[in-house]
Amino acid sequence: MKNYFAHKFRTKSPIEIVAMIIFGIIAITGLAILFGYVIMWLWNWLMPEIFGLPEVSYWQAVGLFILFKILLGGCSSSSSSKKCDSKSHKKSKSDFSKWEHYDKFWEEEGDELYMEYVKRKENKIEPVDEESE
Repeated sequence: MKNYFAHKFRTKSPIEIVAMIIFGIIAITGLAILFGYVIMWLWNWLMPEIFGLPEVSYWQAVGLFILFKILLGGCSSSSSSKKCDSKSHKKSKSDFSKWEHYDKFWEEEGDELYMEYVKRKENKIEPVDEESE
């Protein structure tokens, strides 16, 4: 990932990089504010009528979101969640990193090696022992 960012920012001037960072901060802040209002609106629209619960303010809605994320969020599949099951993430990454050679292997050697594998497996099949049945 470090090489990706180095490659992407190589052609950008420092002013463009600062502008992108400021735009990102403004976008994230705007989405967080919008998300809090959406939760507040949904809660105040549904919960008082269905369950008789009181309406919540904006900050209470944000707090509810954070609470539910902590309690029910668990392990997410995002790359920012490195603390959850890091061994399986490393294993799956190493498994898929070799797939770039898959097509080339099948073009060059695939059919012949596959047929050899099938012959080896067919020769190793042991006959069923009739006495054990």
